[in-house]
Amino acid sequence: MSQPALSQTVGGLERQLGVRLLVRGSTGVRATEAGTALLGEARAVLARHEQALRVMARYTGPGGGALRIGIPLELPAGLLDPALAELAEAHPDTRVQARHLSTAEQLTALRAGELDVGFLRERSAGPEFDALLVVRERLGVLLATEHAAELAGPDGIALDALVGLQWVGFPRSGSPAWFDELTAILRGHGLDLGPDAPEGQALIADVKLAAVAAGQSFTLAPPAWHQPLPDHVTWSPLTGHPLVRRTWAVWPADSTRRDLGCFIATLDRTAGG
Repeated sequence: MSQPALSQTVGGLERQLGVRLLVRGSTGVRATEAGTALLGEARAVLARHEQALRVMARYTGPGGGALRIGIPLELPAGLLDPALAELAEAHPDTRVQARHLSTAEQLTALRAGELDVGFLRERSAGPEFDALLVVRERLGVLLATEHAAELAGPDGIALDALVGLQWVGFPRSGSPAWFDELTAILRGHGLDLGPDAPEGQALIADVKLAAVAAGQSFTLAPPAWHQPLPDHVTWSPLTGHPLVRRTWAVWPADSTRRDLGCFIATLDRTAGG
């Protein structure tokens, strides 16, 4: 800025504020007390402005901001720990927001741009998403302890042995492909699927345990199920491992987020089972 333009700008600022900011003398120009105070305030305003721009860049750039993750019920404990730890170290500005949603709800949210990555119980077809298989779980059965003692053999309980008990299941709308695969195997072994689960009912641990404890039903659960079991309910493996539940990490194929790439890369290195 030229000297005349600078003098004009300072003069206009002094008139606006009603104070003298600079004093001119034979030895040069010095700031008044008001000018020194304004200098400190101006530096603070500019620093805050730069900070605001950095915060906003997290939401518009290829990384940072919030990484929104969809989580299904019964995701294995510890599955995400290495990926979240690596993400925190490599991208400390990224916040993680987790939502418990069914597979169908996660797909809807992914398509609407409301999730950055989901953990789904079925592989989404089509080019709009990429997917990584992160875990396979051999499901076992939860039974009333007295029934489990009667039915268990040396390798667990045969699926056919559950005939006469009703399955405590989840609504088909939550994960249609996984529901169809699962129920086809159960029906193939002659099992009674009972009435359809109410729409919107989440098959949480308390629902499973309460139904099984009554003694007329069975439900399915993985071996590493983190929910403590009461004394009157027992988990047993199924002989031959006929039921395998798979979980995929699914994210938009066109995503360029560096933090999401870090998260998926760590899952790829560490997940399995």
